[in-house]
Amino acid sequence: MFTHAPPSTQPHVLQSPNADLAAPRGELAARTLAMPADINPSGDIFDGRIMAQMDAAGAISATRWAQGRVVTAAVTDMAFLQPVKIGDVVCCYTDSVQEGRTSLILRVEVWVLRQGKGERVMVTAAQFTFVALDEQGRPRAVGGGVATLSERHDVAPSATEST
Repeated sequence: MFTHAPPSTQPHVLQSPNADLAAPRGELAARTLAMPADINPSGDIFDGRIMAQMDAAGAISATRWAQGRVVTAAVTDMAFLQPVKIGDVVCCYTDSVQEGRTSLILRVEVWVLRQGKGERVMVTAAQFTFVALDEQGRPRAVGGGVATLSERHDVAPSATEST
């Protein structure tokens, strides 16, 4: 179930005992600009649009890990902490939490630069589980000498930009 946390008085401090939010965890997997087409009636970016960007960013990292097709199997611990506004630069970071035989759990954090400047602000985070699939769409094992996600930082560019 999704939770919508009240805005913090300190925008880059998550109200969670486990979180160290001085900086994003993991690698930059995707970056985009929040656009007017994505707003809700309150003038904020739809949470579902942010979630879709998180899923895409996670899929980029998971595909590199699996060296092939992946599918999103689960999303847990989703918390929307701050609104995203038009003109914010939205940055999705991914960090490996657990690597299994056929699956990968990633923590995906979204940080924004308000109007493209200033301090980064964490706006949401969740855990995404991806499963590697074979050509028939069945789960397949990832391994056998395949590097872990953390060992593949130099395999392919991980940041994408769109405007």
